[in-house]
Amino acid sequence: MHCKAGRLNKAALGLFAVCLALAPMASAQAQSISDVLAKVAGPQSATARAGQATAADAGPTVQAAVGEKAPILAPEPFGAALFENAAPVSSDATNPDYVIQAGDRISVSVLGGSDPAAPTPSTPMSLLVDGQGNVFLPDVGPVHIAGMRADALQPSIEAAASRVYTSRVNIYAVLETTHKVGVFVAGYVQRPGRYGGSASDTVLDYLIRAGGVDPSRGSYRNIQVLRNGLTVSNVDLYQFLLTGEKPGALLREGDTILVGEQNAMVEVGGAVRNAYLFELPGREAPGSEIIGMARPLPSATNVAVSGTRDTKPFSSYLTLGQFSSSAVRDQDKIIIVGDEPAGSVRVRVEGSRIGPSYLVLGTDTRLPSALDQINVDPALADKNSVYILRKSVADQQNRVIEEALDRLQRQLFMAVSATSGVATIRASEATLVSQYIEKARRTPADGRVVVTNTSGQISDIRLEEGDVIVIPARSQTVLVSGEVLAPQAVLYESGMKAGDYVKRAGGYSSRGRPGKYMLRRANGEIVTGGKGVVRPGDELIILPYIDPKLFQIGVDLTSLVYQVAVASAALNGLNN
Repeated sequence: MHCKAGRLNKAALGLFAVCLALAPMASAQAQSISDVLAKVAGPQSATARAGQATAADAGPTVQAAVGEKAPILAPEPFGAALFENAAPVSSDATNPDYVIQAGDRISVSVLGGSDPAAPTPSTPMSLLVDGQGNVFLPDVGPVHIAGMRADALQPSIEAAASRVYTSRVNIYAVLETTHKVGVFVAGYVQRPGRYGGSASDTVLDYLIRAGGVDPSRGSYRNIQVLRNGLTVSNVDLYQFLLTGEKPGALLREGDTILVGEQNAMVEVGGAVRNAYLFELPGREAPGSEIIGMARPLPSATNVAVSGTRDTKPFSSYLTLGQFSSSAVRDQDKIIIVGDEPAGSVRVRVEGSRIGPSYLVLGTDTRLPSALDQINVDPALADKNSVYILRKSVADQQNRVIEEALDRLQRQLFMAVSATSGVATIRASEATLVSQYIEKARRTPADGRVVVTNTSGQISDIRLEEGDVIVIPARSQTVLVSGEVLAPQAVLYESGMKAGDYVKRAGGYSSRGRPGKYMLRRANGEIVTGGKGVVRPGDELIILPYIDPKLFQIGVDLTSLVYQVAVASAALNGLNN
């Protein structure tokens, strides 16, 4: 009998060893061993059945951005990362835009020359800005500097000194300290209150000290600076996040930073670089603004929008151009996708080849056509044993194997024995079987697709994205394994039968029987029933013989092991 299947799972082969261990044990009929299995098998697995992936060529797809570590499953508000760090310490650096006020202190140095009228060099003088906004320079008198910007201090002091000193005298003036201010932070922030800092600190510094904007209630775009009850500045943190424009308001003693109520919010995900919750400047905004903030990937073509309009559910599917001119509103969910069918498929080539390891082919390219583009050495490559590794098949194989293992595990839970002695034996049997079940669950299928038809020719199968074409190297040996005394590779000789190879491997073991063997071809094809002709590169597996009279579960276990081994037989049919 011929059957086409994926690889014989290593864990499945291990289960054959379980059968051998169980066969000589005495069996009987009824007493539960579920209490033993509960300790050994651990939590039971369950297979989700929400739906299976299709093999469609087209359809909307969500592509992750290059470099993205993991998809954002629960987007956070755009800008929330601003407030993840600890509160900043006031900087000693002077803000050039700072306006000098009474109570500030400046440092002045006078450097003289050879002119007799010039003073001798002096140590820096620390001068306090008095209540009238002046500082007193020796030999010069009061100089009014309050109200001027910090970057205008040096030219102002130089101009005042030039009226007394000659050009050989140099004046160096710098703002030494600024006065401390207390600013109130109110509204929708984490920790409202009064916070101290320097007059050169920005709105962002004080917001961080207050724990940041409340992400569920506060606005990142509606922040006001109040002075004596009047708004002196409006701050939009999105301008800083997107363009680097810093909040420019200079704060004074008693100012209030008021964070307003959150505006309309929309959720954006899919094929974008910025997958976040975005706050709109008002109740609604054009889609072009969302595109500018989310930055779609080059593959993006369409937008799925869902939300509420006039208290009723709303959804639409638009192109990027249509979405740009449409309006989005509060609580809309926006998914940007690529909905253009791929014009090509990428296929990897492995094994004995001469040439590239990747091929980019048309979507309707067939395997024979692809093989014509792969250069091989006929003396080294076995093109008649080509097979394909396909992810979609591997997923289905894993599902079938999981179901077979679940059935076997349920059978073990339901196994019963008539006496306590038999129950003890069955408990040890269950422990052994459970260990191999867990090992089988950890061994993934490879998704091998047998592409050779019954006449031995390569079938006209269509290639899919991500397929791996494997071209095995020619072999001159036959691997003999299973129930033989000395498993080994035997040199292939024309005309030799299965029994001849078994003799070369030391003969049958105590559980081996003539005619009970399975052949696994180099292309993954499985031949059972003892009728296959041995070819070079084959694996000859001598199957164990278990007398059903000794232990009924051994028969059931053998059947299930075989189902695990060839679970993909129904999956590897060649669909054009």
